[in-house]
Amino acid sequence: MKKKALLSLLVLLITNILSACASNQQAEDGIDAKIGRMIMVGFRGMSLEEAPWISDDIASKRIGGVILFDYDVPSASTTRNIASPGQLAALTRQLQECSPEPLLIAIDQEGGRVSRLKPSRGFPESVSAAHLGAVNDPDSTLQSAATTAATLQSMHINLNFAPVADVNINPDNPVIGRLERSFSSDPAIVALHAAATVQAMHEAGIHTALKHFPGHGSSTTDTHKDFTDVTTTWTPKELDPYRALIKEGYRDFIMTAHVFNAQLDPDYPATLSQKTITGMLRDSLGFRGAVISDDMQMQAIAAHYGLETAIRLALDAGVDILLFANNSTYDPDIGRKTFTIIKTLVDNGTISRKRIEESWERINTMQHNPLPAEQ
Repeated sequence: MKKKALLSLLVLLITNILSACASNQQAEDGIDAKIGRMIMVGFRGMSLEEAPWISDDIASKRIGGVILFDYDVPSASTTRNIASPGQLAALTRQLQECSPEPLLIAIDQEGGRVSRLKPSRGFPESVSAAHLGAVNDPDSTLQSAATTAATLQSMHINLNFAPVADVNINPDNPVIGRLERSFSSDPAIVALHAAATVQAMHEAGIHTALKHFPGHGSSTTDTHKDFTDVTTTWTPKELDPYRALIKEGYRDFIMTAHVFNAQLDPDYPATLSQKTITGMLRDSLGFRGAVISDDMQMQAIAAHYGLETAIRLALDAGVDILLFANNSTYDPDIGRKTFTIIKTLVDNGTISRKRIEESWERINTMQHNPLPAEQ
């Protein structure tokens, strides 16, 4: 009897150990998948056959989104992801089909000069934000955005990094004003037309990202190329478009700027600034949607911070999705590297699991709830 009792006790003990291990493994798998949803990357390839690493990262839940381009900057090549409507629709179907979770498929289709879907490749022509702001007819903006939204919908693209909510403080700004990306120098006009753009996108089921918080319109330099300081040029009215849309219920994405603004944070650029993202955007303005970084490989970040440091600071600041466009430099391993860094930071307690859960909740809520038709 003693042997049987001992054997039963041993079986029970082993069963409990295995159950605990299985529970721990499920927990690890759960946090791993949630970390993956916080990573978005760019890649080279007109089909998944040309980019097996991206399909592996998607299928393994190491990343939760991709961004598409028509031009490859590092190689100065027009061969990247977009050749024609038929090719692009096939690629996006492939991307979504290989993902165990709903995949964010993003693009910069602002209109005018910042358009990845160009008429030369069979897509409808679009006008710039500056043109629409000058006309200043919200119905015209709504119609223009609706045409773009219909195109994105037909291409199975579900996130447009638009509209630009920057106020055109400096018309000679090399990355905003000169490219006609801002609706106006008047924050009220910017807010009006940004709201019309959001409405059209949401009616077609397309997520939007207001950009570039807390304002890039006054800069004199380009964050793609180097450190950009707007301390002496930025004004509080650059927050007005965000304030107006958030007040009306905007809860989609907001993209950060890599600008340094000592008025808001004397230590870090906005993407890495807890004072700017958590303190200003969430606490002061009341934003409850998801925050996505501008490209973390841009020189304003990459030239001044190591990858692990930049990731840690961005997560501490309150960024929900880290964007690595892979179009300033190209690194097929960037998704894996980022995932491993975040996982290590969580495992060693530098980043809490609660922090990962917060971002996952925001992303998950947005992806599974219907978009509001109007703001």
